[in-house]
Amino acid sequence: MNCATPAQKQRLVIWLVWLLVMIVAWQQPCLGSAMPERLASDAVTVVLTSIPARELFPWWPCWRWRKWALAAHQRWQRARRTAALAAGWARLALAGTLKLATVVDWLTRQQLHRQLGALPVLYAVLEVLQVRQIIQRICPQTRVVDHGTVALVLILNRLLAPRPLQQIADWYAHTVLVYKLGVPAGRFNDDRLARTLDALAPHCRDIWLAVVSRALECYDIDLRMIFYDLTAFVAHGAYADSQLVDFGFAHNTPSNKRKFKVGVAAAADGNIPLNYQGWAGHTADKATVEANLAQLSAVLAAHGWAPSQVLLVGDCANLDERLAVLYDQHQIYYLSKVPLVKKVHRALVSDVSEADFYHQPLTERALPATYWGVPVRVPFEHAGRRVQHRGLVVLSASMRTAWGQTRQKQVAALEAALMAVQVKTKRGACKYRTAQEVRDRARRQVAASPVGEFISFSVTGEAGAIQLQWQVRQERLVEAMQQDGRYLLVTNHPTLSPQEMFQRYCQKDGVEKDFTVCKQDVKVSPIYLHKDQRIQAMLLLNMLALLTYTILERQLRHGGLQLTTRRLIQQLESLCVIETHCWDGSVLLQLTPLSREQQQLVRCLADIVPLRRTARISQLIPDPTHGPPWLLLPGC
Repeated sequence: MNCATPAQKQRLVIWLVWLLVMIVAWQQPCLGSAMPERLASDAVTVVLTSIPARELFPWWPCWRWRKWALAAHQRWQRARRTAALAAGWARLALAGTLKLATVVDWLTRQQLHRQLGALPVLYAVLEVLQVRQIIQRICPQTRVVDHGTVALVLILNRLLAPRPLQQIADWYAHTVLVYKLGVPAGRFNDDRLARTLDALAPHCRDIWLAVVSRALECYDIDLRMIFYDLTAFVAHGAYADSQLVDFGFAHNTPSNKRKFKVGVAAAADGNIPLNYQGWAGHTADKATVEANLAQLSAVLAAHGWAPSQVLLVGDCANLDERLAVLYDQHQIYYLSKVPLVKKVHRALVSDVSEADFYHQPLTERALPATYWGVPVRVPFEHAGRRVQHRGLVVLSASMRTAWGQTRQKQVAALEAALMAVQVKTKRGACKYRTAQEVRDRARRQVAASPVGEFISFSVTGEAGAIQLQWQVRQERLVEAMQQDGRYLLVTNHPTLSPQEMFQRYCQKDGVEKDFTVCKQDVKVSPIYLHKDQRIQAMLLLNMLALLTYTILERQLRHGGLQLTTRRLIQQLESLCVIETHCWDGSVLLQLTPLSREQQQLVRCLADIVPLRRTARISQLIPDPTHGPPWLLLPGC
């Protein structure tokens, strides 16, 4: 009995005494004088004197009926008063004296707004791709919040409202993901997110290949034409110990900023990224092509595509003498623009006459011809190997006009600069005192101008009467204008016609659109991380966000909706769930009203977005009375 409480010990003693009394009463007739009645009663009296009278009969109830009746009467009185008060409020509301809004305000303790927007649609696509399950399988985690869930939240944040890591928890707390995932916002602090990035970093390639394989299986993506290109993302900060972020040359980025490059191979069917790789900022574009070919070949082979079934399209960074020979060795078909560095290639472009162009239009005959092309044979030689591929010299009327206008502006700017030198040589404003000073200044102006080769100048006279004269070299200018708008396309594909070569090369802007999405919507840059491993992991999440973005846009187009994913997100952005907490502890969840356009869009999305193995769109809004079922969106 050492483990019993005093009250339990007391009840046990009482029951033992009553057992003794019953035994004595049962044995009394038989015992006779063996146990006198006085002795038994004295023993019971001694044992029970210290116990209160109300506890001597343990089978009696602890409550009394009067106490119960009083409590029931009090409850009934409170209910009657509450009903009378509610009836009075109702009469006042019906009479117009008291507004219903006032009554609701009295009953409401607080209201919260949870962002819904396009979360159901994006969440459904990510579930079809099994991003969370794949990450959890490759990077297992036994804690409350696994790495797959953290990665899912980060990807959705990049698509909807990109934030630094320290602001992810605040964004998550104001979305319906709190309901769906069942994880409090405090779990997504920046330390927890950084640990997930550290865990993902060694497995980025495996995770990407698994998700891409899932996408190819579910969406039947056509891989007959693939685009490849590189872009650079500017990084702000020191990055002294980084091997990824470095100075280097990249188009449309400042040379005095640190950057890193990303090469992306995207399928022409929907511009869906199939392969990516991060490179240091100083890496040359052509140095990345061979690695991309090896990785892309592995992806194609894993899904039954032979390299000869695929056409790789890229810009001039995808081709030189070495790469032309390499394409033939690996039996890979390519289509690319040739950089006019070699004299033989420049001669191929310049030797075509204007008359030859106008007899071979590349656009449809029903439309005014703006592009023309002349087939040629293009030689390449590297390491003792010589190959000859099919080429097409293209003339673009729009490019010729644009280049001509640019050249006119540049010539006018150079003439203005020379005029300024001439003005400063006049008496009274003489800055250049000798003819040699004027000549040197004019030479620097001509050398710095992109059209300096078309201007000739002379300096005459002595101090005080120096004359600077210049003129445009018309013959050279006309010759250059004839070469405007010309470029050279090359392929080793045996059956592509000139029209097909031109049309497929024009489609390569699809990968440029992916770069625009990365920089404007997903916002890969600016980078707030300073470890190369975390940068690589965040780059993986950004590319998974791009994959989700392009797949959803492709499905919208196939479903007849001419919408971009960004436009879809904007149209559904106003959808929220209003969470009302009342003073009695009850919670009411309401969806903000949908406009007519939003209702039609939601109905279409229910048929377009594949939801076979995922929750329906409406299942992100739980009903608190059960814990789910769910509130329904109109049309779902």
